[in-house]
Amino acid sequence: MARLAAKAVSKTYGATKALRRGDLEVEAGEVHVLIGSNGSGKSTLCKIVAGSVRPDNGELLFEGHPMVVSGPNAARKIGIGIFYQELSLAPHRTVAENILLSDLPGGVFVDRKALNTKAQRYIDLFKNVTGDNFHAGAIVETLRPDQRQLVEIMKALSSEAPILIFDEPTSALDRAQVDRFFEILRELKDDGRSIVFISHRMDEIFALGDRVTVIRDGETVATKRIAETDAAEVIRLMVGGDETLTAAEPHQPTAVAATAKTVLAVDALSGDGFGNVSFNVAAGEILGLGGLHGQGQSAVLRALFGATPPTSGTVLLNDKALASSSPRATINRGLAYISGDRRRDGVIAGRPILENVTPVHALKQRLSLATPSSLREKAKPALEALRTKFAGFSHPIGSLSGGNQQKIVIARWLIDRPDVLLLDDPTKGIDLQAKTDLFQLIRKLAAEGMAIVLYSSEDAELLGNADRILVFNGGSVTRELTGADRTPFNLYQAAYEAA
Repeated sequence: MARLAAKAVSKTYGATKALRRGDLEVEAGEVHVLIGSNGSGKSTLCKIVAGSVRPDNGELLFEGHPMVVSGPNAARKIGIGIFYQELSLAPHRTVAENILLSDLPGGVFVDRKALNTKAQRYIDLFKNVTGDNFHAGAIVETLRPDQRQLVEIMKALSSEAPILIFDEPTSALDRAQVDRFFEILRELKDDGRSIVFISHRMDEIFALGDRVTVIRDGETVATKRIAETDAAEVIRLMVGGDETLTAAEPHQPTAVAATAKTVLAVDALSGDGFGNVSFNVAAGEILGLGGLHGQGQSAVLRALFGATPPTSGTVLLNDKALASSSPRATINRGLAYISGDRRRDGVIAGRPILENVTPVHALKQRLSLATPSSLREKAKPALEALRTKFAGFSHPIGSLSGGNQQKIVIARWLIDRPDVLLLDDPTKGIDLQAKTDLFQLIRKLAAEGMAIVLYSSEDAELLGNADRILVFNGGSVTRELTGADRTPFNLYQAAYEAA
């Protein structure tokens, strides 16, 4: 009998089906790996089991008995602990307080000595790999990313739960830390604990797992014993076919002629989150940046734009050196940057649509004064090209849907055509029709000679639109896919096996 079972679990957010049918059975004394592409439903299934998300349908069983997980506290009482991919630490509290956060007493009277002594048990598990200045009394916000990740792992371990879920726990850890963590998990498995482990790294899956469950497009498609499968079969299950699969989108990009002028040349670029990245982009070319999420793709684009300037390397724009010292400087040289995080990098909250669509135009044209009517006339062609739906320029940006807000952000860069368009996961959180409109326009801009660099967390967007795809891992380019090599299998293989 499985210790934990999820049967036909589903979850929908509006029109988005995050999980169509999630099935999972976890035995006592095993490490059960969950794998699937970005957005396949892995994390949603785990959050449902851990009580932080309520399912729409389906059944959860603990040791054969139905269970209702009304929230995280209820899950902990049942015996389920979880490490969340998005760290849930209290930055102003100490390491010890964060490790024992769920059991921390209220009020100001806390027995610090007893608290630190109890937390030290979990800190000692990672002795010699935590790094400098890591101790029970250290404030979490002063720690490095890898140290904060260790605190989150320790917090999950402190639950002493018979079922532990780890959602990509090794993403920020170094090799020594990963090795020690795996030793701990093997010891827990030998003690009879059940471990659910989400990872994108094939080496981790085959080094640690006993069984693997593959989720594709929100549905559990297979469970295999690790000893009876291999990386190629797992990737085929994730893709949904064989190695000859072609791009999922109907549009097949046409390769840019070898004689096309190089617009952007990047050589040995390094910075925060990436190193020694080199590539060229020609006029009329869409260059895709692929690979698992957070492997340096966004960091490279932000560095080129000057949001986080690079530390070394050279960039040529139209054969002249580009100093990515600030966004203002790169905008004036002909770069445009569109982020999928429109709240952070896009919309000007609380302001009218006209003010949101025209600031780049005002900067590039050095406008000190301009009439609203003249600005409206400048903005209309770009908005119409994107089929933007809005009642009037004076309406607040917040009155629009997410997709139309993103169209406003994109349109602001197209009033005065840039030489290079940097797209940083631009369709994140927008509807299918808005995506379709955006990519139709992107292909049209490329056909007119614009150089475009596209990072997308959705593989189908890259396969359907990019002439070439550079696969990133660990902050560097590990493989280039061109022509007939641009298939889902090759993209998955490059991303996951490189990992």
